[in-house]
Amino acid sequence: MLRHALWPAESPEELAAEARAFFVDDNTLLEAVLLAEASDGALLGFAELSLRPYAENCRTSPVAFLEGWYVVPAARRHGVGRALVSAAEQWARERGCREFASDTELDNSLSAAAHRALGFEDAGALRCFRKNL
Repeated sequence: MLRHALWPAESPEELAAEARAFFVDDNTLLEAVLLAEASDGALLGFAELSLRPYAENCRTSPVAFLEGWYVVPAARRHGVGRALVSAAEQWARERGCREFASDTELDNSLSAAAHRALGFEDAGALRCFRKNL
């Protein structure tokens, strides 16, 4: 499953349930999922998109947000990721967005480099915290 390849620390069952919810539930964060497919039908990657009221260092609202972006290793550096982001940008423009945001883990230098290569600017780093109540 491509989602589990992107988020390996997450439960495959939970990731599958989230994917199913996208297709049957209007209460999901995701607004759109874009797929990249090879000529033989094999999935090469995906982009999951949402509209957020704000994102770090963005000045407009809503902001299109790249919630998840993954390309299988064999298809990387062949334009698949660029095509997904380009299609995501078009999706955002069609919804009136003037800014597009994303995030990645602090130590994910490969993802940071891929974002910068496609024109994203670093909007700063955050360390987030949580606490069970």
